Amino acid sequence: MTEDVFKKSTANLKKAVPLMMKNHVAATPANYALWYTYVDNSIPRLNHELESVIESYGICPPAAGDQLYQRHVASQVETKLSDLRANIEILVGEIASSMSDTLSDTSQFSDMIDKSFKNLERVENENMSIDDVMGVIRQLVAESRDIRHSTSFLSSQLTTASSEITKLKNQLAEVQREALFDSLSGLYNRRSFDNDIRTLCQSGQSFCLILADIDHFKTYNDNYGHLFGDSVIRGLSRRLQSSCRDGIIAYRFGGEEFALIVPNRAMRVARQFAESLRRAVEKLSIKDRRSGKQVGNITASFGVSERIENESAEQLIERTDHLLYEAKQLGRNRVMPI
Repeated sequence: MTEDVFKKSTANLKKAVPLMMKNHVAATPANYALWYTYVDNSIPRLNHELESVIESYGICPPAAGDQLYQRHVASQVETKLSDLRANIEILVGEIASSMSDTLSDTSQFSDMIDKSFKNLERVENENMSIDDVMGVIRQLVAESRDIRHSTSFLSSQLTTASSEITKLKNQLAEVQREALFDSLSGLYNRRSFDNDIRTLCQSGQSFCLILADIDHFKTYNDNYGHLFGDSVIRGLSRRLQSSCRDGIIAYRFGGEEFALIVPNRAMRVARQFAESLRRAVEKLSIKDRRSGKQVGNITASFGVSERIENESAEQLIERTDHLLYEAKQLGRNRVMPI
């Protein structure tokens, strides 16, 4: 490293660390890389997007930072999921091959037993000599050893596979925990929501929280099946995502429930936004693939709260969830407070 490069790196680091502290960013390698790239101004689009996030929220929420890192900084050559997929494919291939070999050996052993018993039947019919009888028995014992070795090898392979599968399951669970997005809805997932709202509350930022729940969702699953229920979740998620502007972020909170964080907006504005979402969902129509018919009358209920000073994330969520419950109790398809 030349002296000029060293000086530049040091200068960038001195700029990046205070910015990370100011924006309540955790000191992780990925975050260092993101903010180092930002102060280096080597990717102008990254700078523009990051500054837009900070303008909306006052800080950089963890999910937004993670997404910017993955989009602009992280290598796209190979992911953990592709590694896992490859390992699983290799594992399945090895076990399938072992079982195929064992089944082949078993089939041969079965044929050999049939042949041996036919030979033994000759003892009575043809008065075979004792030497001939012992020859048949020795052949049976030898073939038995082969099949025992084959099944023993398969047992060993299955034991190893069981251990590998447990390891892969743990790795997959870790990848899923680290993921930003919900696979069904395409929105940010619950982990992202928890991290973002906790960071915003701890930093004292002003924002509103909207919780939404699909009305009569169980009825859709019961009447049309779970695949149709998944289609409803995807359709509503697209409506939410397309409505999110000016820094508003949508999350799948869990099941048929969703959350939206509205930064630096008064309660009145957030409630108006929730009302526009309610009307957009009301127009939603999903095709039932079994019957080919379009199913409408899909609605959702909303609860809206503005964070008050010193309120924790848990308290804000509970207060908003109570308003959502009131919307359900008053007949659904409405926004609370009125």
